Amino acid sequence: MEPNSDPADPHPDACFDADWLALRAAADSAARAPRLEALATGWLHGRRQDDAHAPLRLVDLGCGSGANPRHLAPRLPGPQRWTLLDHDPGLLAHTCSRCGGLVDADGTPLRIDTRCQDLDTLEADTLAGADLVCASALLDLMPARWLAHLADACAQTGCALLITLSVDGSWRFRPRGHAPHAEDDDTFVRAAFNAHQHRDKGLGDALGPDAAPALAELLAARGFRVEIERSPWRLDLAAPPQAALARALVDGWRDAATAQSPHAAERIAAWHERRRAQCAGTGTGVLEVGHLDLFATPPATGPGSIPR
Repeated sequence: MEPNSDPADPHPDACFDADWLALRAAADSAARAPRLEALATGWLHGRRQDDAHAPLRLVDLGCGSGANPRHLAPRLPGPQRWTLLDHDPGLLAHTCSRCGGLVDADGTPLRIDTRCQDLDTLEADTLAGADLVCASALLDLMPARWLAHLADACAQTGCALLITLSVDGSWRFRPRGHAPHAEDDDTFVRAAFNAHQHRDKGLGDALGPDAAPALAELLAARGFRVEIERSPWRLDLAAPPQAALARALVDGWRDAATAQSPHAAERIAAWHERRRAQCAGTGTGVLEVGHLDLFATPPATGPGSIPR
């Protein structure tokens, strides 16, 4: 399971270290939409009926530290063969060490292959033979043309998609009204951050919070049946691990909002100080951060019916 290839250095906004991925792992797992996972299970059971002995092929795009196979593999039927793609060879090596002992829902060990690849080169050949294409916390980094390539490649391959934890641009602190104008400042910072999310992350202007609905439209236009559900983080600010994630988020929102609106740096800094204090892990309240999960199956006839 050694990563191969050596892609060009990616854009810094598309790089995430293992510590950040570990910090968010529990919140990600708790937020995923179980109904869509159940639909994916049913889809894979149907594919397995074509050849009960052939492994189910799953491709994870932008796999990071392997959150998708670690969460999904024990919940999905087998046998499973995963292909994990990422542009970061260090994360791929980390993934190998963390996923080595995984088994599927039937208790069969996984076969895992890794590929160090810039996702800009994604084509139908990359997904050849896939039954299910997965990605987590990826879409919002991508431009419209990449989503169109993904939709085309999945239509040609005849695979389903399970795309999870795409940001939808919403977040809120509950209960509201901790300080005068708190909600006004939240709205200002959120708008600046969401505008920053549309900046180029290395492949062109990113769709940010518009990405999941855009992919749903592209897939529907190609005959896919598409389901979308909300999958929000609900971070308990009195729980130290969840409060630590909330503090990291508030720090990131400050940095992005300041870069987007430098004229408002003082207002953003005051907002940051107030909200970070609320995330100290000793108070009360919840930070809710919106995400969307998507599951799509190809049409029964036409390009989407190409057999495995």
